[in-house]
Amino acid sequence: MPLALLALAIGAFGIGTTEFVIMGLLPEVAGDFGVSIPTAGFLVTGYALGVMFGAPLMTVLGTKVPRKRMLMLLMGLFIVGNLLSALAPAFGVMLIGRVVASLAHGAFFGIGSVVAAELVAPDKKAGAIAMMFTGLTVANVVGVPLGTLVGQNIGWRVTFGIVAALGVIGLVGIAKLVPEVPRPEGVRLRHELAAFKNAQVLLAMAMTVLGFGGVFAAITYIAPMMTHVAGFADGSVTWLLVLFGLGMVGGNLVGGRFADRALMPMLYVSLGALAIVLALFTVTAHHKLLAAVTIVLIGALGFATVPPLQKRVLDQAHGAPTLASAVNIGAFNLGNALSAWLGGLVIAAGLGYTAPNWVGAALAAGALLLAVLSAALERRDDAASAVVAGSASAGTRVPAHQR
Repeated sequence: MPLALLALAIGAFGIGTTEFVIMGLLPEVAGDFGVSIPTAGFLVTGYALGVMFGAPLMTVLGTKVPRKRMLMLLMGLFIVGNLLSALAPAFGVMLIGRVVASLAHGAFFGIGSVVAAELVAPDKKAGAIAMMFTGLTVANVVGVPLGTLVGQNIGWRVTFGIVAALGVIGLVGIAKLVPEVPRPEGVRLRHELAAFKNAQVLLAMAMTVLGFGGVFAAITYIAPMMTHVAGFADGSVTWLLVLFGLGMVGGNLVGGRFADRALMPMLYVSLGALAIVLALFTVTAHHKLLAAVTIVLIGALGFATVPPLQKRVLDQAHGAPTLASAVNIGAFNLGNALSAWLGGLVIAAGLGYTAPNWVGAALAAGALLLAVLSAALERRDDAASAVVAGSASAGTRVPAHQR
């Protein structure tokens, strides 16, 4: 089983690398194609939109395909997209390649989460999900910096060629190591769609949007914040992002471990602490050492929410979790886009480069409130179910005169 999870993590590593490495290579890509940096930025926006819309689309298209085969098909799509980017003769073709690669992203993590959870005992499901997401977090520590270094010194096309090769390794690993996981009998698309009628599923997705949105409100503007406010040199931003990635790795593993023991308390602690740390970042951003420590904490606390939130969706959409799991991956990207937009608004309003931290703190606090609401509703429903069950039991008792 660990080898199967490793295969999923390798696929996640490739996906994480291609998602984030473009941010460090925009000047090189823009220069080669003769477009402006803002125009090249559509390679980031297009990818994010592709994840949001591709997650449900690809999952629905794969409802009748065995999960292992669907994961292999998604990795094939990922490979094609990155090869198209590497060989693109024009900017428009590269943009298409980015969108093609992004279509695999949400469905891979969504279906992969379901497969990972089914490979282990019930009390280790969040840990298994975290193991798969470790590939995504390690990508930010290793894959993105190395990909950026290769792209800046050898050529960005080489970087995307290497990412495509990672996809091939992931595809082979899934084919060889991931066992066949049969789909639940009788589950149809209507059952997958019915999961969205569950208020708890929608609350978990809203927590995903706000909670992870809080992280990206700050991290999206980390470069100008650290260079103009903290006083770091431009070249230091890469290593600050590595620190952020290290925090992500640690937080992901801790979140997976403790979510299997106490899921909701883990969310309370991580979301509450994240809101506090983001608020403090408005102060610590003025000091180099404190800023570096805060960046690690933001990465750790932000990704500590990922395994429990993903498991929460799987638990609440029990019996037909695949589509809900994939849509929740899209919710992460929706949170990223929303927070980046809000952060840009407060900067444009003249509130300074640290203002997005307040936005992030407010978003994380909102996610915490939703977590408290979700738990309260769950307790109410459990109490109501207990009353109904008790009434039904009492109604079937044999009267005393008939005993």
